[in-house]
Amino acid sequence: MTLDEKIHQYAQRLPYSFQEEVFDFVQFLLLKAEQQEKQDFESLSLSNAMRDMEDEPDLYSLSDIRTTFS
Repeated sequence: MTLDEKIHQYAQRLPYSFQEEVFDFVQFLLLKAEQQEKQDFESLSLSNAMRDMEDEPDLYSLSDIRTTFS
């Protein structure tokens, strides 16, 4: 028997109000997993974008500035 079948079997034995709580909890876990996946992706994307950037030579210096604003 698979895990989802076991969960379904146990959930069917619960009173309806508890089944609603199980459903709410499953929705919460899905949202939490989506947020974690999004956070992991954003972190990975940023780290990949910035990777080896400190090794790149500076393209410009202060002497390249022609107009200053004060």
